[in-house]
Amino acid sequence: MTRAIMLRRLLVTLVTTLVLTPPSAIAEAESGPGPIAAARAENRNGARDTWTGSWEGAASGTAPALPGASIRNVVHTSVGGRAARVRLSNRLGTAPLQLGSVTLALQIPGAPARPGTVAGTMRTVTFGGARSLTVPAGRDVVSDPVALTVPADANLLVSVHTPADSGPATFHRSALQANFVAPGGDRTADEGGAAYTTTVGNWYYVTGVDVLGPSTAGSVVALGDSITDGTGSSFSADHRWPDRLADRLRDLPAGRRPGVLNAGISGNRVLREGRGPSALTRLDTDVFSRSGVRTMIVLEGINDIKGSPEVTDPLDLENAYRLLVRRAHARGIRVIGATITPYGGHSAYTPAREAVRLAVNDAIRTRRIFDAVADFDATVRDPARPNRILPGYDPGDHLHFNDTGMRALADTIDLTAIVPTGAARHP
Repeated sequence: MTRAIMLRRLLVTLVTTLVLTPPSAIAEAESGPGPIAAARAENRNGARDTWTGSWEGAASGTAPALPGASIRNVVHTSVGGRAARVRLSNRLGTAPLQLGSVTLALQIPGAPARPGTVAGTMRTVTFGGARSLTVPAGRDVVSDPVALTVPADANLLVSVHTPADSGPATFHRSALQANFVAPGGDRTADEGGAAYTTTVGNWYYVTGVDVLGPSTAGSVVALGDSITDGTGSSFSADHRWPDRLADRLRDLPAGRRPGVLNAGISGNRVLREGRGPSALTRLDTDVFSRSGVRTMIVLEGINDIKGSPEVTDPLDLENAYRLLVRRAHARGIRVIGATITPYGGHSAYTPAREAVRLAVNDAIRTRRIFDAVADFDATVRDPARPNRILPGYDPGDHLHFNDTGMRALADTIDLTAIVPTGAARHP
């Protein structure tokens, strides 16, 4: 395929997305309607509190509905606040989604594999004042503010009861987190977890949590594939590289600490649909709609290079990156580009694909595509065999990263590129 044809298809995809995406019920990050706007108030120091994205799980596909069940999703905050709001999605569904009830609570600390709540933290989540609602197919919703003090670096329980079969359930396939299902009846308000007898590794319906607090740093979104999604890291441990980045940022004063949102989808591609919409077509829903986004980190491209059909011209990815950056800059968002990490030894590796990866990385480093560069490739490659990951970072598949490797990726990022002292450079 020629570059001209590829660019025409990219533009068609972009225009189609902008025209056909239905109006979102997602509230604006800084001035949501009704009770959300009313909840913005002065904190004890007289400063205005703002909404910040604290957690994200990008919608990646659908699973069979669980009619009559209650689903307790476990999500991990990056920053805290004095109130929260929950984002739920029927974006990929084909029928109206009936939500009988939704609750929010803190999970018992140190028990990520248990569905019990901290006593006294159970809250009913409402939508325009109603405890139940129907979400049209293709739509997202944001809850009313929930009066709950949310700590940073804590687990929240978002429990959802679906009383009827509403068709395919929008979910995040690879949560790397134990979530729980109570098979019969509305158990969303249960403080104990005895009714939640089934464990699943997916997040159902919930796609985000915002918090209300004094931070003026906004949030950073990690847009990526399975490496960002956490494949290779420990289960129910929050050791994905965006989690490790949040750990580093936690050393900053609360007012300068941004939230970290993980928009990774395993199998995702920049140019084509794979698992989940392509990076180009999901910018609006997974990045721009999120609260307070100031920075985006892009680690995508390996699935375009090694997938089928594969990208053979590095310029195709470079042009796509530039389109991502232009769209982000139009929203005032700075963009950090990460180099593509090695995968020598993986079954999809070939010398020809390696040549494309190296050329793409050279463009990321030298052609001023992004506002800043995180050279993940330089950090994790084996000096003796630079087409491979260092053995100490390799979980065994020669593509993804173990907990040590995830920490190394997070440590590569220059924090001043996320929380700069001056304005971002727009090439």
